[in-house]
Amino acid sequence: MFAKILIAAAVVAVVAARPQDGHHEHHHHASSSQSIKQYHGKATEKHVEYYIIIDDDYDDDDDVYIAYYVLQAHPKYEFAYEVKDPHTGDHKSQHESRDGDVVKGVYSLHEHDGTIRVVEYHADKKTG
Repeated sequence: MFAKILIAAAVVAVVAARPQDGHHEHHHHASSSQSIKQYHGKATEKHVEYYIIIDDDYDDDDDVYIAYYVLQAHPKYEFAYEVKDPHTGDHKSQHESRDGDVVKGVYSLHEHDGTIRVVEYHADKKTG
Protein backbone atom coordinates (compact mmCIF):
# COMPACT_ATOMS: atom_id res chain seq x y z
CA MET A 1 0.00 0.00 0.00
CA PHE A 2 2.84 2.38 0.85
CA ALA A 3 4.41 1.71 -2.57
CA LYS A 4 1.15 2.67 -4.35
CA ILE A 5 0.96 5.95 -2.45
CA LEU A 6 4.61 6.67 -3.22
CA ILE A 7 4.10 5.97 -6.95
CA ALA A 8 0.97 8.16 -7.04
CA ALA A 9 2.84 11.02 -5.36
CA ALA A 10 5.71 10.67 -7.86
CA VAL A 11 3.28 10.79 -10.82
CA VAL A 12 1.64 13.93 -9.43
CA ALA A 13 5.06 15.57 -8.95
CA VAL A 14 6.13 14.77 -12.53
CA VAL A 15 2.87 16.08 -14.02
CA ALA A 16 3.03 19.28 -11.96
CA ALA A 17 6.66 19.91 -12.95
CA ARG A 18 6.12 19.78 -16.75
CA PRO A 19 6.22 23.03 -18.76
CA GLN A 20 2.75 24.52 -19.01
CA ASP A 21 1.21 24.69 -22.52
CA GLY A 22 4.61 24.47 -24.22
CA HIS A 23 5.32 28.17 -23.68
CA HIS A 24 8.83 27.68 -22.34
CA GLU A 25 10.75 28.52 -25.54
CA HIS A 26 10.05 32.25 -25.88
CA HIS A 27 9.44 34.87 -23.27
CA HIS A 28 7.30 37.67 -24.74
CA HIS A 29 5.85 40.16 -22.35
CA ALA A 30 2.16 40.90 -22.50
CA SER A 31 0.86 44.20 -21.28
CA SER A 32 -2.50 45.21 -19.97
CA SER A 33 -3.83 48.25 -18.22
CA GLN A 34 -7.04 49.48 -16.70
CA SER A 35 -8.38 52.56 -15.04
CA ILE A 36 -11.43 53.00 -12.87
CA LYS A 37 -12.69 56.39 -11.76
CA GLN A 38 -15.03 56.55 -8.81
CA TYR A 39 -17.14 59.55 -7.99
CA HIS A 40 -17.87 60.13 -4.32
CA GLY A 41 -19.99 63.22 -4.52
CA LYS A 42 -22.71 64.31 -2.19
CA ALA A 43 -25.39 61.65 -1.84
CA THR A 44 -28.70 62.53 -3.42
CA GLU A 45 -30.88 60.22 -1.36
CA LYS A 46 -34.19 61.69 -0.30
CA HIS A 47 -36.62 60.28 2.21
CA VAL A 48 -40.21 60.79 1.17
CA GLU A 49 -42.72 60.42 3.95
CA TYR A 50 -46.31 59.52 3.23
CA TYR A 51 -49.22 58.43 5.38
CA ILE A 52 -51.71 55.62 5.02
CA ILE A 53 -54.87 56.06 7.04
CA ILE A 54 -56.91 52.96 7.74
CA ASP A 55 -60.37 53.25 9.29
CA ASP A 56 -61.02 50.73 12.01
CA ASP A 57 -64.68 49.76 12.46
CA TYR A 58 -64.12 48.56 16.03
CA ASP A 59 -62.75 51.80 17.29
CA ASP A 60 -63.50 55.49 16.83
CA ASP A 61 -59.82 56.46 16.45
CA ASP A 62 -58.01 56.27 13.12
CA ASP A 63 -54.88 54.14 12.93
CA VAL A 64 -52.05 55.94 11.13
CA TYR A 65 -49.14 54.07 9.55
CA ILE A 66 -46.01 55.86 8.37
CA ALA A 67 -43.98 54.41 5.49
CA TYR A 68 -40.74 55.67 3.94
CA TYR A 69 -39.63 55.45 0.33
CA VAL A 70 -35.92 55.97 -0.43
CA LEU A 71 -34.98 57.48 -3.79
CA GLN A 72 -31.76 56.04 -5.23
CA ALA A 73 -28.58 58.07 -5.71
CA HIS A 74 -27.57 59.32 -9.16
CA PRO A 75 -25.47 56.55 -10.84
CA LYS A 76 -22.14 57.71 -12.23
CA TYR A 77 -19.03 55.74 -13.22
CA GLU A 78 -16.24 55.48 -15.77
CA PHE A 79 -13.87 52.61 -16.60
CA ALA A 80 -11.36 51.60 -19.24
CA TYR A 81 -9.03 48.72 -19.99
CA GLU A 82 -6.52 47.70 -22.65
CA VAL A 83 -4.81 44.38 -23.48
CA LYS A 84 -1.75 43.96 -25.74
CA ASP A 85 -0.43 40.40 -25.82
CA PRO A 86 2.17 39.85 -28.57
CA HIS A 87 2.33 36.11 -27.90
CA THR A 88 -1.36 35.45 -28.62
CA GLY A 89 -1.93 38.51 -30.80
CA ASP A 90 -4.74 39.61 -28.52
CA HIS A 91 -5.13 43.39 -28.78
CA LYS A 92 -8.31 44.98 -27.46
CA SER A 93 -9.56 47.90 -25.41
CA GLN A 94 -12.75 49.32 -23.98
CA HIS A 95 -13.85 52.59 -22.39
CA GLU A 96 -17.29 53.22 -20.90
CA SER A 97 -18.91 55.96 -18.84
CA ARG A 98 -22.30 56.44 -17.26
CA ASP A 99 -23.92 59.58 -15.94
CA GLY A 100 -27.48 58.99 -14.76
CA ASP A 101 -29.45 57.28 -17.52
CA VAL A 102 -26.83 57.98 -20.22
CA VAL A 103 -24.23 55.30 -21.03
CA LYS A 104 -21.53 55.94 -23.67
CA GLY A 105 -18.61 53.82 -24.69
CA VAL A 106 -16.26 52.46 -27.32
CA TYR A 107 -14.43 49.18 -27.71
CA SER A 108 -11.92 47.96 -30.28
CA LEU A 109 -10.17 44.74 -31.18
CA HIS A 110 -7.61 43.64 -33.75
CA GLU A 111 -9.01 41.09 -36.21
CA HIS A 112 -6.94 38.18 -37.59
CA ASP A 113 -6.80 39.82 -41.03
CA GLY A 114 -5.06 42.89 -39.57
CA THR A 115 -8.09 45.19 -39.49
CA ILE A 116 -9.21 46.91 -36.33
CA ARG A 117 -12.87 46.73 -35.39
CA VAL A 118 -14.12 49.81 -33.51
CA VAL A 119 -17.61 49.93 -32.02
CA GLU A 120 -19.06 53.06 -30.43
CA TYR A 121 -22.30 52.87 -28.46
CA HIS A 122 -24.69 55.20 -26.70
CA ALA A 123 -27.81 54.48 -24.67
CA ASP A 124 -30.15 56.69 -22.72
CA LYS A 125 -33.62 56.59 -21.24
CA LYS A 126 -35.27 57.11 -24.65
CA THR A 127 -33.07 55.01 -26.96
CA GLY A 128 -32.42 52.06 -24.63
